[in-house]
Amino acid sequence: MTPAKKEEEKQKNKDENKDRGSGNGELDNLISTLRDKFGEGAIMKLGEARKVDVAVIPTGSFSLDLALGVGGLPRGRIVEIYGPESSGKTTLALNVVAQAQKQGGKTAFIDAEHAMDPEYAAKLGVRVNDLLISQPDNGEEALNILDSLVRSGIISVIVVDSVAALTPRAELEGEMGDTHVGRQARMMAQALRKLTAITNQTQTLVIFINQLRMKIGVMFGNPETTPGGMALKFAASVRLDIRRIAQVKKGEAVVGSRVKAKVVKNKVAPPFRIAEFDIMYNEGISYEADVLNAAVKYGTVSKSGASYAFEGERLGSGFENVRLRLKEDKKLLHAIKAKTVHAVKEFEKTGGAPAGGEKEEAE
Repeated sequence: MTPAKKEEEKQKNKDENKDRGSGNGELDNLISTLRDKFGEGAIMKLGEARKVDVAVIPTGSFSLDLALGVGGLPRGRIVEIYGPESSGKTTLALNVVAQAQKQGGKTAFIDAEHAMDPEYAAKLGVRVNDLLISQPDNGEEALNILDSLVRSGIISVIVVDSVAALTPRAELEGEMGDTHVGRQARMMAQALRKLTAITNQTQTLVIFINQLRMKIGVMFGNPETTPGGMALKFAASVRLDIRRIAQVKKGEAVVGSRVKAKVVKNKVAPPFRIAEFDIMYNEGISYEADVLNAAVKYGTVSKSGASYAFEGERLGSGFENVRLRLKEDKKLLHAIKAKTVHAVKEFEKTGGAPAGGEKEEAE
């Protein structure tokens, strides 16, 4: 076919799409227009593997970084991490702080709950001497400090723990029986209107940790909600629902928890992906176990009974033994991780099922 004929055929197809009013060409143009007007993450096809090109900070969990679609939490955005008590919310946030410090970033922690444990933070890899901490007296003070830290432009990650503990000054100064309906929600809405644009300009990652509440009288649907009003739900580019789903045991002793994290909102990649990872009591998120589980899931590491193998080489027998080997052999860990990332990209392109089996069972 001559070039002129090809061009004629191309124009004919374009005209046919235009006449139908529902062709892929018009749809692509609409998506492109909306992205130009509202930003890269404004709209995308749910099943596509396309991601917004943003700078990220790893979470410290390999499987969660994969679920987020861009390799971590996006800089210049607001993130909400919520879930029941003792589900690993603060642990995850502190792991992000540790990762930011490894990249040379400055970090801050606004401890509205007044429950920060420096020793535990140090076990997670946080350099506590380099971590700025504030324990404000009320919600307005906490949000003003947050605003000043973001506007400084020198802080990479700021964690607010937690939204539920951001008590308005009027409520603290009032009597026990006084009602303050909507006061905290209005305070949060005002702060977030100012913060949303500034965080993007300074490329600061702001993480709000939040708790769960039960809505009274809900007969149908999900009765769970988060305090602080609706503003944070709208302002957050990423929302993570963290739940503890099982215990990790070594013999009869409980040595950790298995956690499920669901990406319930994601403006930089397709949402609704789920990650599972282990939080060990003495070390926080077990990165090696996380990589091994993901490698088995995507077929990078083969598992036969209790034995594991990578590229024909036997890694060992028993999940814990292989995990300890990966902890000692960083070169092997990196090789497995790189091949798993490649397998995930191929999976996203084809839309097929992972090649591997299920995760190692937690009791």
